This record gives sequence, C-alpha cells and structure tokens, in this order.
Amino acid sequence: MKQESETHRPPQKDDPKEKTDNSANFCRGFYRRTNMSLSHSELDHLTNIAIEAAQLGGSILTDYAKKGFEIHKKSQINLVTEADLASEKTIIGIINRTFPSHQILAEEEGLQTQDQSPYKWIIDPLDGTTNFAHGFPMYNVSIGVEYEGDVHVGVVLDPTRNELFVAQKGKGAWLNNTPIHVSATPKLGDALLVTGFAYDVHTVADNNLKEFCAFSLRARGMRRTGTAAIDLCYVACGRFDGFWELKLNPWDTAAGTLIVEEAGGKVTNYTGKPFSIYGQDIIASNGMIHHEMVRVLEDMRAD
Repeated sequence: MKQESETHRPPQKDDPKEKTDNSANFCRGFYRRTNMSLSHSELDHLTNIAIEAAQLGGSILTDYAKKGFEIHKKSQINLVTEADLASEKTIIGIINRTFPSHQILAEEEGLQTQDQSPYKWIIDPLDGTTNFAHGFPMYNVSIGVEYEGDVHVGVVLDPTRNELFVAQKGKGAWLNNTPIHVSATPKLGDALLVTGFAYDVHTVADNNLKEFCAFSLRARGMRRTGTAAIDLCYVACGRFDGFWELKLNPWDTAAGTLIVEEAGGKVTNYTGKPFSIYGQDIIASNGMIHHEMVRVLEDMRAD
C-alpha cells in the first residue's frame, strides 16, 4: 500500500526566475508525495497509454491537414487551430478514461488537478502550430508523464514522417523501437545547432537574436524547425548537436528533455545549472559541446 504524506511542489532546481513566475507556479501545481518508486509494469503501462494517445492525436492532425481547418489568433503570431483543440480533447479523453485520478497540464486547457495526484500528464497536442497552419510538414504531438515532480515517460510523435520517439527514465530512448544516442561531435565549431524564438520576438529586447548571431559565427551551421519537441528529439538521435531557447513552456520540453537525457545528452539552463521544465531557458546538447554553449550564452547575456 502506498503511504501518503505532506503536499509538495515539484523541485525548483535552483532557478531563481521560477520563484517569481506566477504562470510557472500555476503549471507546476501540487502533488502528494508517496515515497514509492514506479514499478516496471507501471512505467510500461504509462508509456503504452502515452503512445496510444499520441498516435490518436497524430491521426487527427493528419486528417485536418488533408481536409482543412480554421485558424484563430491568440496573439499576432501565436496561433491555434481546430486541429490543436481536437487533438487535445482526444488525448485528454484517453488519459481520463484510463487514469481518472491523474493531473493533466495541456497547452490549451491548462492545468486540471485531480486530488493532487503525484502523476501529471503534460501535453502539447500540436507542437509546431504555425508550421501546421502554413502547410509546412514539421509538427508533432508531445506527451510527458511526471511522477512526484520528475518526468518518467516522454513520447513525441511526428506524424508527417511516422517517427515515434520514446524514453523511459533510467531505461533509455528509442526512435521507432531502435535505441538512439546523441552525436559525438567534439566541439562547437563542428556542430549543427538549432534554436527557436518566442512569440514576443517582435516586441521585446531579450528575443534570442543576439544569441543567434553569436552562435552563427561559432558553429558549423544553424537551423530553425519551429518546434522545440522535434529540436530536442533531433539532438537525442544525433541529427543536431545542440539546442537552446528562451521562454518555453512545460508542454514544449517535458517529453523532449527526457528523451535527450536518456539518449546520453545533457540538459541545463543557460548558466549550466539543472534544468526545470517550469524554468525560463534551456540548453540541450550531446554533452561534449555543452560547456562551449554555456560560455557563449553567458558572454552574450552579460553585455
């Protein structure tokens, strides 16, 4: 029998920005600590449901991409489509039917708390909405499962390429059931990097453009896919060597960061301290170029 004690927030991991970020605190929520680890069978069951939900969500995205959809604006460049909403509704329905006591944090619906369960499903039903809205085939469904503040399952499905990335904490990471590992690129000058820009890029000074220029002059190449989950998965399987970005949300990073770590990569904040999905900045790399990336960002942001 599981023993319950006091209520906890997931660990803040030394990110001072989190302490004053009300939206991050709302997303983080609370949970009951059980002091029990997940069994192998529990982990597999969570993973199987996450895969099923992602596949159904991905099928919905594919259907809408073929038949068309309505687009609405959250802000000038932040879009939401019928496909986002339909995918999220289906994914949440599967989780609620299977795990009615679990918490859910979804991009469109926000945080749904269920009696402060130690389980939380973190869902992006369509990561890459702007790509999707323009018919650019680079988008995905991302689902992470948090238990007592740590992500234990990560699933990212790219329905346009039929690529399914999966990770289990302490067990490894896979692409279509084949184990994956980060690249062996030894230095930044040989690296292919990827990044993105927040929705306030037009209106704020801290918009990643200075950092983008700095890395462009130091790395072999730069790319931008428009979807953080894919960026992280591509670091995990060695297609990219490093990734950094500002102002992401938990649903952007929950699954992908676990996939990177389980593929042998390293994930921190901009100063090299432990990363939190509720934080404000992220570096993910093959580990070998990580110190160089931290140094570039520290230098650029010290100016």
